[in-house]
Amino acid sequence: MTMRDKLDLLERRRAESEQGGGEVRVRAQHDKGKLSARERLDLLLDEGSFVELDRFVVHRSSDFGLENEKYYGDGVVTGHGRIEGRLVYVFSQDFTIFGGSLSEAFAEKICKIMDLALRTGAPVIGLNDSGGARIQEGVVSLGGYAEIFLRNTLASGVVPQISAILGPCAGGAVYSPAITDFTYMVRGSSYMFVTGPNVVKTVTHEDVTMEKLGGATTHSEISGVAHFAHDSEPACLQAIRDLFRFIPSNNVDDPPRGAGTDPRDRRDEALLDVVPDNPNKPYDMHDVIRRVVDDGEFYEVQPDYANNIICGFVHLGGFSAGVVANQPAVLAGVLDINASVKAARFIRFCDAFNIPVVTFEDVPGFLPGVAQEHGGIIKHGAKLLYAYCEATVPKLTVITRKAYGGAYDVMSSKHIRGDFNVAWPTAEIAVMGPKGAVDILFRKEIAESDDPTKAADDKIDEYRDKFAHPYIAAGRGYLDDIIDPRDTRPRLIEALDALRGKRDRNPAKKHGNIPL
Repeated sequence: MTMRDKLDLLERRRAESEQGGGEVRVRAQHDKGKLSARERLDLLLDEGSFVELDRFVVHRSSDFGLENEKYYGDGVVTGHGRIEGRLVYVFSQDFTIFGGSLSEAFAEKICKIMDLALRTGAPVIGLNDSGGARIQEGVVSLGGYAEIFLRNTLASGVVPQISAILGPCAGGAVYSPAITDFTYMVRGSSYMFVTGPNVVKTVTHEDVTMEKLGGATTHSEISGVAHFAHDSEPACLQAIRDLFRFIPSNNVDDPPRGAGTDPRDRRDEALLDVVPDNPNKPYDMHDVIRRVVDDGEFYEVQPDYANNIICGFVHLGGFSAGVVANQPAVLAGVLDINASVKAARFIRFCDAFNIPVVTFEDVPGFLPGVAQEHGGIIKHGAKLLYAYCEATVPKLTVITRKAYGGAYDVMSSKHIRGDFNVAWPTAEIAVMGPKGAVDILFRKEIAESDDPTKAADDKIDEYRDKFAHPYIAAGRGYLDDIIDPRDTRPRLIEALDALRGKRDRNPAKKHGNIPL
């Protein structure tokens, strides 16, 4: 054969490798409202940037007639590309080939790009659409999953790892996304569960649909397994692209800068009226966040889960930052098990990837109750405390209203290495709220008074005047300043600017033992 003949053969095989499982199966994929593996990469990556690796890999199995059915790529498309010009490594599982099931060769392809990502300091994005392990290959397939899990763990905190669930993800396959940093799902077409509805019905006699058991709504609102749920694959893939406007490529890079066109010294008069005069009246902390950050843009993480706490990414004066905020509009902003775990994981991501943490605080305490205590609120609340204490990135805190009890300590207080701690004049910093304190301190005196109701009200007013303000904390240096709410944005930006060269480290050790 001449060189031209060999090039013709190469082109034919390349074209064959791009056909997936064939036209009929690709059409069936489209009929389910799903894109093909390569169509997904086209939407995710900058146009023309994808470089494929291992396109000619085929499986090596000879059992159950598999030796007569081989496809180039073996059910997963792997390689690297660019998002806004930045290098990322990707794999996209192809459901049209053996249902996207994982074989030994399939796993080796994924492991190769994960190894390359770790060596080059580039993020890994996995697009999951798979029926699980390739049963015909037995334990070899299981071994392939374990090889991927190991790499997920070793890469954790070194390069960002993003998972998109764009079809089924079941059995052992779910543990790779679970280790990664952020998981995206699509409503109506993506599912995650360890055991499917049929097994659940057999074992526990519970009759449940795939959507109810492990759909996007279930995992984004109830279990907290998924961080984001979108209505379509294009929206999901665009959201992943948007994430990279806030996060760096690895643990030694600085996060990307925003446009920085919103004036750094901008003041917002509306902030004077956000916090109600009545301390028991709720308000939406989103109103504070959006008025303070650049262009009002907030990339919220887990927006449908544990709504009593808010987490997400912003730019402030062009600086990328992670925001953690109590939400007075939900459960009065109290900390419970789900909120503690949600915020702890987010803070640890920010700390791993050099993203400053800005905390907006209005917290009455931890949620009381038998269910919370039996569920381990002590242990789970300690995760949030641990995450804040452990973090060495710049930590900035604004107390807008309540900061009571242990929750005051936990929410990035000066005592746990907060770098910049300020309060609005409306702040109330105390061991507990006025009513609770009065019930404990003056119970006997009130009970013996001629008018217990008036006596209680008088003591509450006295306590509020004495303790429910920020001046005692400021007097002890626990606050760096008490600020005009309108100055919140410029003061935070000044602090971020001043702290950009911060250097802090924890004692040398293999790793801490977070209370899991």
